Amino acid sequence: MSQTFEERFATNPTDFKSYDTARIRQDFLIDNLFQKDHIHLVYSHYDRYIVGGALPIGSTLKLETFDLLKADTFLARREMGVVNVGGAGEVTVDGKSYKISRKEALYIGRGSKDVSFKSLDKNDPAYFYLNSAPAHHAYPVTHITADKAETVNLGGLETSNERTINKLIVNSVVDICQMQMGLTALNTGSVWNTMPPHTHTRRMEAYFYFDIPDGQSVAHFMGTPDESRVLWVQNKQAILSPPWSMHMGAGTSNYSFIWGMAGENLDYGDMDVVQPTGLK
Repeated sequence: MSQTFEERFATNPTDFKSYDTARIRQDFLIDNLFQKDHIHLVYSHYDRYIVGGALPIGSTLKLETFDLLKADTFLARREMGVVNVGGAGEVTVDGKSYKISRKEALYIGRGSKDVSFKSLDKNDPAYFYLNSAPAHHAYPVTHITADKAETVNLGGLETSNERTINKLIVNSVVDICQMQMGLTALNTGSVWNTMPPHTHTRRMEAYFYFDIPDGQSVAHFMGTPDESRVLWVQNKQAILSPPWSMHMGAGTSNYSFIWGMAGENLDYGDMDVVQPTGLK
């Protein structure tokens, strides 16, 4: 079978305080997203968010529904965002094909029936990173190229967090229901992302780390601000971040990551900032 899924349940922040490293990695780290000629999906009970990866090399991969959704098609009641972090690829939605280059995105609206993924060069395959959330309305499929993204530059070298944020699937760029996605790239010499950290109890978030150089890693911080924990993340791995958890990361080199979130509102600035001096 060319598609698999797993289910992750929500965690109480009080219980989380007692978790050891193995339990935290088991519940929040996704380390098997990309498998050759395969689609792998993780269904999270945080806002019913789905995180997945599709790696087509020698075949075209078709997105299928699965029992947990109780729907005839995967997107019967959902929307989806796709970001390519590999070589050039093609996503076909209900017979129409979209060429998705590296760091470009595709928004696929509720009700889309037939979705498939393929690489244009098997020697330089596309890596399609997938996010999906429940949707209340059908919006059109939209290809978001680099020139269509909303770009923001933040931070500075003096605080080691100079970075460029590319808002790809947000309501200022494309019509969406609740899912948002964007791509942040840290400049050479910077290692801290999402600094200062924040929480937003009105929505959950997922982080996908990539472009981590060989031999380097990223320390992802999570937990409540007064009970921080750290997970070491490798290239092309993802983290589920609960609404109650802060999130930030620091790498042994600069890197990039994709943030995706869903919840109660679409206000990108809806966050409760935690100052570094308040962390424990």
